[in-house]
Amino acid sequence: MNVIEGARISWRNIREHKLRSTLTTLGVIIGVAAVITFVTLGASLQQDIISTVAGGNAATMYVTAQSPGDSRVPSLGGGGGSVVFTQHDVEQIRQLPGVELAAPESGIAASSVTYNNSTVGRQFITVSSPGYFQVRNIQFVSGRPYRTGEQEVVLNQPAARMFGDNVTVGSNISFTRAASNEQLNATVVGIVESTGGGEVLGFSQGSADPRIYAPTEPYYLRTSRSPTTQQEQLVYGRLLVKAESASQVDAVQGRVYNYLGQNSDARQLKSQSYQFEVTTQDQIIGQVKQLTSTFTAYITGIAVISLIVGSIGIANIMLVSVTERTREIGIMKAVGAQNRDVLQLFLVEAVMLGVLGSALGAVVGIAGGYAGAQAIGLPLAFQPIWFVASVAVGVLVGVLAGLYPAWDAAHTDPIDALRYE
Repeated sequence: MNVIEGARISWRNIREHKLRSTLTTLGVIIGVAAVITFVTLGASLQQDIISTVAGGNAATMYVTAQSPGDSRVPSLGGGGGSVVFTQHDVEQIRQLPGVELAAPESGIAASSVTYNNSTVGRQFITVSSPGYFQVRNIQFVSGRPYRTGEQEVVLNQPAARMFGDNVTVGSNISFTRAASNEQLNATVVGIVESTGGGEVLGFSQGSADPRIYAPTEPYYLRTSRSPTTQQEQLVYGRLLVKAESASQVDAVQGRVYNYLGQNSDARQLKSQSYQFEVTTQDQIIGQVKQLTSTFTAYITGIAVISLIVGSIGIANIMLVSVTERTREIGIMKAVGAQNRDVLQLFLVEAVMLGVLGSALGAVVGIAGGYAGAQAIGLPLAFQPIWFVASVAVGVLVGVLAGLYPAWDAAHTDPIDALRYE
């Protein structure tokens, strides 16, 4: 019996039992669809995080002092490690060869922020130098950066909308310092786009988080005595360093490490158990990929369980089919059919069920991934290789699930089969 004839007979049997065949393939459809949906959503999430983190920041690196147990993926929202970098350190790093800009970063906890008699609750205000926006590649929608020493702030678009009435350039806001309950006034001098401020580890996107940016002076008060100058200076939790070009990142990273380890104030101010981390965009992207890939693999592993259940369903139905067609098998063997012909017949039928379920599951999975990405607001990241892989999985599932039933049918004794009622 040739393969085409075997496929024709198998397809006829599938069509004669439409409901049973549909229910059998349903398990494979659900399994493949779940796998492709979760893999697509995982890839879309990874792409979104990477584009948020790395968009236009290829030459930027993040300098922190962290304990060995801290995450090596720096928060992009104003957090960081130990507060040990003095203004002297900032100025010295700015003078290193290959450094275009260096900006300190810390924050102020505000118990409330008020605009036009409307008050919102606790907010974290990021403080830095005016060059911060250039280092982070944050684009202005309107206005300009704040000036050091002036009572000015910059808001991102969600922050400008959080009071009900939109805050515009020239508006006056006030915020209350949580530590001392001191009320501070400021004029909004700029509105920036809402990208570039998300938390990497929390997977929250910058577009959703209200953010307020302020100059270190006059708002930031945390100081420490500089071991080098012996003067009280502002001290920060993190530095952002931008190389003159992406090709110089590795060289600048090495120079920053050398300065921190040999001549910096931070070397003497930090705890002995803490160590310096100068993290580049490539390192962050690699760590984000590893994190999201692990998460996706875990979720996909759960979805694979339904695919296994689907393959068990095919095996079960094929065993039932062998039992129902015992007399047919006996007649086939009586007229000269070989064991391999019977084996081929049932194996082809199982493979056809598996491929049919996988192909339909791939279509449903793509649709599910698209719908999920649209609902969450992620860019769709789908690779055609998953459709090919799903068909290959269908063949594999069909072979594995149909192998024993086909072998059992092939070794049926023709005399017993003819006597079967």
